[in-house]
Amino acid sequence: MVALIARQAETAVKGARLAEAMASGEVTAADARTRMVDIEHLGDDQRAELVHQLGHSLTTPIDREDLFRLSRSVDDVLDDLRDFVRESDLYGMHAQPGVAPLLAAIAEGLEALQGAVENVVASPQTVAQDAQQAKKHCNRVRQLYQLQLAELFQGEVDVEMFKRRELLRRIDVVALRMGEAADALQDGVLKRRR
Repeated sequence: MVALIARQAETAVKGARLAEAMASGEVTAADARTRMVDIEHLGDDQRAELVHQLGHSLTTPIDREDLFRLSRSVDDVLDDLRDFVRESDLYGMHAQPGVAPLLAAIAEGLEALQGAVENVVASPQTVAQDAQQAKKHCNRVRQLYQLQLAELFQGEVDVEMFKRRELLRRIDVVALRMGEAADALQDGVLKRRR
């Protein structure tokens, strides 16, 4: 179970790094959109495998409900990253250098979450602290989001501003979902200690 969720988190990291590469101009929005479809489908397959395994297992390292919630939140992160990339392409918003640091923080938070998941069995006493590191990255994304929004609102009100606002909001939602994943993991580990 733990390995399945760790792989799902690793796939989400790949999605975040692809979105970051698109925002920094290393990859075109159209190419990122095509590649993100494959990454997102892989994440869906990994989630489906976990759900199947949950239905057939007698015991789990943490409560089934918390594993399910954790997996769903990681899937939501990847879905929102896919939507960010797709909307960037649809809106014609290719390089977005101001957004790249937010996506880098998301990728780092997902890496911390992946490490926390991998420690569920090997080092359960460190999982809550590891998951808290992921939450710190969520807070960092929130701060960067607010700064980008403030800068955006200093400019001219035009269609480009609305496009950027929508894309910034999508990234904020990604961070919220990542925080939910970290919460699910922390909840599961704390219940197990009782």
